[in-house]
Amino acid sequence: MENSLKNRAFILSSARNKFGVLRFLFPVAVAAVLFLMSPASGGQQSPTGTAPAGNVQNGKKNFTADGCYECHGLQGQGATQTGGARIGPPMLSLESFMSYVRHPANQMPPYTSKAISDQDLTDIYAYLKSIPLPPKGKDIPLLNK
Repeated sequence: MENSLKNRAFILSSARNKFGVLRFLFPVAVAAVLFLMSPASGGQQSPTGTAPAGNVQNGKKNFTADGCYECHGLQGQGATQTGGARIGPPMLSLESFMSYVRHPANQMPPYTSKAISDQDLTDIYAYLKSIPLPPKGKDIPLLNK
């Protein structure tokens, strides 16, 4: 009986230590991902960069038909109600965008190549790249009064 209690105590303390390690490693992993996506690392494209070889009109059609707008808004502006992130215009490279759609984090379901082809994703990316950036707050007269 006494050994059983010692084993249970060891298992519980071990689990707490693993959880503590995970609580430490999660922010480190997030910081690493953000660093890899930073402009200095080459993981991002500028929002004013040229659109990839994709069909903007087909991308707009697919963005709507595949239901992307339901969480991300009609122009990829994001929505706090759904938790959908702002994705238009994308700051990620095409490769990073495709990788995220195939293997997303959080609430977004994964879209395999059977659900959305690489060409359709390229078209969606081209559509999102074609959306102009919103004006900066300093450029909105009403906000500067």
